[in-house]
Amino acid sequence: MGRVRYCLLAVAYYLPWLWFGFGGLVLNLVCAVLLLVPNRRRLGRGTRLAIRRLFIFWRQWCHATHIFRVTWRGFENETLSSGTVYVANHPSLVDAQVLLSALPDAICIFKPALLRNPAIGPAALMAGYASGGDGFGAIRDAAEKVVEGRSLVIFPEGTRTAPGQRLGPLKPGFALVASRARAPIRLLTIQVSRNLTTRGRPWWKLPELPTWMIVTLGELIPADTPMSCAEVTAYVEKQLLESAQPVAPLV
Repeated sequence: MGRVRYCLLAVAYYLPWLWFGFGGLVLNLVCAVLLLVPNRRRLGRGTRLAIRRLFIFWRQWCHATHIFRVTWRGFENETLSSGTVYVANHPSLVDAQVLLSALPDAICIFKPALLRNPAIGPAALMAGYASGGDGFGAIRDAAEKVVEGRSLVIFPEGTRTAPGQRLGPLKPGFALVASRARAPIRLLTIQVSRNLTTRGRPWWKLPELPTWMIVTLGELIPADTPMSCAEVTAYVEKQLLESAQPVAPLV
């Protein structure tokens, strides 16, 4: 019976990845056509909603099949606001999908090379994800999106946390975006089960199932904070480092 259950869990694990890839391909094919439509910016919100529903369906499937469960802490009595810079640590490959499925009208920052990728670029372009390359161009573009009222999901580590670490060094770009957009910053802490698409582990390698993630809503740093960007970066790094403690497995 144990082997049968494990085989069923393995099928349930790989199916949403296949579905996710197929759904993303269809969405990008549709968006590639829509990129030719005049005044395509008006379709951006609808595209973001479609992406969010894609991620929600994927997350609900994983939850229903008991292969991946997300627990939300601190969200019960909170109203999440758009036009906010949401900052999180980055322990796994699925962090962005989970957060984009839950935050209001949310976008993230795409590298220009990814926007040119025909497999994922059209949907990101239609959704109005931030780009602009490295440096000030990316900060300016992201700030403009936040001013327009979108939520920005950003992982200041720049890559997934290295194995054996709780948090990598933070880059100050998120603080510069918030300062330029005059937007608040909201902290999020992500904790995941061992080997859930963590750095150095390919997504296709079956983890020990079931897996889990805990997302904790943290402090709100107001737009009018007296701290400088450097001080905000150091403060956020300290808060995330303290809150990203290992936790006991969920049952």
